[in-house]
Amino acid sequence: MIKERIIQLIENKKLPKEEFYIKIGMTSASFRGKAKETPLNSTAIENILSLIPDVNPNWLITGQGEMLKKDQAVIVKESKANYGNLKPIPLVSVTAVGGFGNNSFAIEERDVKDYYIIPKFKHKKVDFMIEVEGSSMYPKYNSGDVVACTVINENSFIQWNKTHVIATKEQGIIIKRIKKGSIEDKLCMISDNKDYDAFEVPKEDITGIALVVGVIRLE
Repeated sequence: MIKERIIQLIENKKLPKEEFYIKIGMTSASFRGKAKETPLNSTAIENILSLIPDVNPNWLITGQGEMLKKDQAVIVKESKANYGNLKPIPLVSVTAVGGFGNNSFAIEERDVKDYYIIPKFKHKKVDFMIEVEGSSMYPKYNSGDVVACTVINENSFIQWNKTHVIATKEQGIIIKRIKKGSIEDKLCMISDNKDYDAFEVPKEDITGIALVVGVIRLE
């Protein structure tokens, strides 16, 4: 049962149970007796994945695999330096890329968490990388995955039904598949996780779009 696995996870991480239950929007009563056999809502699951990024979502939901992700990414993580033909790719905070749709957008050194050298991205135009938060794109992307992004300067270059990073005025940064909206002035945002409904965003609310061209997964 998923709630049994949550208890195992809490004990493995040596976290205070009552405090953890509150953070995921639940109480200890939900983890006792018959209540422990009831399913967990998607919001609680998303909160858990956000609070413990190294938990394996597949294990949490199905019980299959290892409890925690294992670092299997073949990358070199270094500070900015000279790497010959390989360009260091900046991993930046979500707030730092909020204005990437502006012509004057530039990544400031203070916003860079790290630089990554990834040989497989050598022939891709990667402008920046950010971490995935939440479970709306599961199983395609897990919370904690790092996605590589190429900024799109014109809406005509959108690749329909492909995953994009979208900067919006109202919702901030979101990662979704994009489809055409019900009217010309809107775009439809699609999650891979079926627990999340599709929704439309007015084009005037979008300040930037970047195509996801690669992912680094730690599992």
